[in-house]
Amino acid sequence: MTFLQPWMLLAAPLVALPLIIHLINQRRFQTMPWAAMMFLLTANRMSRGYARLRQWLILAFRMLAIAGLLFVISRPLASGWLGAAAGGSADATLVLLDRSPSMQQIGAGTATSKLDTAKRKLRDTLGTLGTSRVVLIDSGSTEARELESLDGLVDSPGTGPAGNTADVAAMLQEAYSYVKANRVGRAEVWIVSDLRESDWDAGSGRWSAIRDSFQALPQTTRFHLLSYAEPATENLTVQVTEVRREQRDSESRLLVSLRVFGNPQDETERQVPLQFEIDGARSETAVALVGGVAELKDHAIPIEQTLQRGWGRVTLPADANQADNEAFFVFDDPPPRKSILVTDAPQTARPLMLAAEISSNPLISNECELVARGQLATVPWEEVSLLMWQGELPSSDEQQPIKAFVKAGGQVIFFPPKNPSTTAAFGVRWLPWVKSEQPLSIEQWRGDQDLLANTISGASLPVGQLQINQYAGLEGRFTPLATLSDKQPLLVRVDLDDKPQSDEAAMADEAAMADEAAMADGVAKEDDQTEAETANAATDLRAGLTNSVYFCATTPTPGDSSLARDGVVLYVAVQRAIENGAAALGSTRTLDAGTVVADNWRSVAGAEDAISSEYGLQQGIFATEEKLVAVNRSAAEDIPATLKDAKLQQLFGGLDFSRVDDTAGDLRSLVQEIWRLFLVVMIIAMIVEAALCLPRKRTVTSGAAA
Repeated sequence: MTFLQPWMLLAAPLVALPLIIHLINQRRFQTMPWAAMMFLLTANRMSRGYARLRQWLILAFRMLAIAGLLFVISRPLASGWLGAAAGGSADATLVLLDRSPSMQQIGAGTATSKLDTAKRKLRDTLGTLGTSRVVLIDSGSTEARELESLDGLVDSPGTGPAGNTADVAAMLQEAYSYVKANRVGRAEVWIVSDLRESDWDAGSGRWSAIRDSFQALPQTTRFHLLSYAEPATENLTVQVTEVRREQRDSESRLLVSLRVFGNPQDETERQVPLQFEIDGARSETAVALVGGVAELKDHAIPIEQTLQRGWGRVTLPADANQADNEAFFVFDDPPPRKSILVTDAPQTARPLMLAAEISSNPLISNECELVARGQLATVPWEEVSLLMWQGELPSSDEQQPIKAFVKAGGQVIFFPPKNPSTTAAFGVRWLPWVKSEQPLSIEQWRGDQDLLANTISGASLPVGQLQINQYAGLEGRFTPLATLSDKQPLLVRVDLDDKPQSDEAAMADEAAMADEAAMADGVAKEDDQTEAETANAATDLRAGLTNSVYFCATTPTPGDSSLARDGVVLYVAVQRAIENGAAALGSTRTLDAGTVVADNWRSVAGAEDAISSEYGLQQGIFATEEKLVAVNRSAAEDIPATLKDAKLQQLFGGLDFSRVDDTAGDLRSLVQEIWRLFLVVMIIAMIVEAALCLPRKRTVTSGAAA
């Protein structure tokens, strides 16, 4: 049991006050033998046992009444997971709030979502505990901000539903930065989550860094998890996989492909109605859901011939979670995909040009042009998706148009020259070549994102099969994406941010890459990978970083590596870079929520109650001055797998951590004051004590007259 006013328990010795008074009264009188009283005492011995018991009962109930009064004043709480939290007032309470679409699931028989339930309970609980300083870190911005009052947890726009996947590890890193920067003496961290694996990224190396950071703090930090892991067995989700506009003679139509996911354990077949909306015009169809999966391929929807660019959405019937019942899309004629190659080694040009010219989509043509360094001023950068640079790094003057190209969304990959110099570009320079006696393999690489990410099916690229004969060293600040078996970087990313990457963030990125090592050193994939699988791998883009350049420490030359011979990895990486760059060139774009910052966007459809500063976090259709943007939740949000209990305990190993499981719609308070119970006990004790103190009723007997 815990107390809101535990200092009142210092008066607990007062419970013994009736006993002390009784003992003092016993010492006030001395027993003197008196012959006249001996007869009366002898006659009263038969009832002495009852009288003594009565005295002890009166004493006990008096002590119980005083104890009840002390407990009432101390404001006791019901025992539970908040016992440690109520043990004293925290200097700051940090609330890590998961606003992802999965948290919008409503409870059975209620109209309240997990997110709304959690916000109300936290407000009431922290109010009961007397919390005065609340810092909110939500999954949308992942930035710490102090709330003026507890009502901000419920009423603030920054606590409403969002469309992006939460990053609990990043939120905890922000909490650590806040506690450290503000020198918080005693901190409480409350995590609200439905324990989706996609939100926690338990395999990331960031978690070990987070644990070590909090353990190293001189301040006391306690962690509490409010979990809403209850699954939605009857929930359906929809994803649009492909949309293309087709012109046949005088007829125009859209070909829409999509997938519907339900409960995989439901083996019954049923028809699921779908509603399509194309620029306001609606139509309906149905798909057969078998084994929890339904797929619709190239569903034709007639459109006006004049409608070259537009938007649409597909909607499922209402169920447990409305947030995953819609998928938005945009369409337009695909923009040209043009790449340019600057090289001082003709033997390197051919593999790179082939990787850029062979399109992963048969409906889109790719073009690659060889450009001399002296012709950079004449390059139409607004038409280019990818720049591949093999040779001496560009000079300061040459870097200016390249940097503007990257800022506009273009992609750049640098390959080392034959004789590196001291010239640096974007904070990185080449070091002398290192030749290995035995071919080196790639030991670690990032398979969760970027150019070497896994395919849609989750299969790993055959990066571990590559052989590197020699490579050029790299010096500067960068994020490794692939590391050789001798611990030297092979592929790195440099983010062109206005502020440099912190050492903690760099260490976290390196740790995350280290966790991908399970795929390296002997991970073999089938050599007969089909062209269709390769195309899927190339077009499976993961929330690309538009303001980044890449450095590859070797070349496709046969004497340097097997990138050309085992061309799948090179082809996929180049195609992904082209796809990222082309997405920035077209007049339409499809994004995952939370991957971009909405700047001067206008809402077209969906997200009716969202504020303009959060358009990038909301699902819907948005318009800018030049583009039409479809924002959807990430595909990971539709995977219902939750974090295992053992893994959760491992993530918080060594930290002061507690957890409570809750359900959506259950608005009962997490903490309850039970002082009323002790007040009743005190009143009952006083009544019983008063009854015991009443004198015994004398029985009058009448005898016969003498």
